[in-house]
Amino acid sequence: MTLPRAVTRAAQAAREKKAQDLVALDLRQACSFTDHFLLASGTNQRQLVAIADAVSLALRELGLRPHHVEGYPRREWILLDYGAFIVHVFTPRVRDFYGLDRLWGQAPRQELGS
Repeated sequence: MTLPRAVTRAAQAAREKKAQDLVALDLRQACSFTDHFLLASGTNQRQLVAIADAVSLALRELGLRPHHVEGYPRREWILLDYGAFIVHVFTPRVRDFYGLDRLWGQAPRQELGS
């Protein structure tokens, strides 16, 4: 699976902040509201914010700004919606609870490192 440049850059920014379990899901055949999910985990709430901030800054350098942002106040699941792709940054507990990896399990996936 070849990922769009912006998704690849978002993954790189997340990796630079030590994000874990980075996975890209190709949802083009599965839904109509977005093309890709980028899933990442952080070990604590401070790291989640650092990852989300790094992704936002990296994509802003490409001229992209999220259409919608959720989760900064609770710092357990931060969502950055860029339209064509959505970045999800979770604590491991919340990622396991909501199970987006399982929910979209039929979508082609690309492991992007730990």
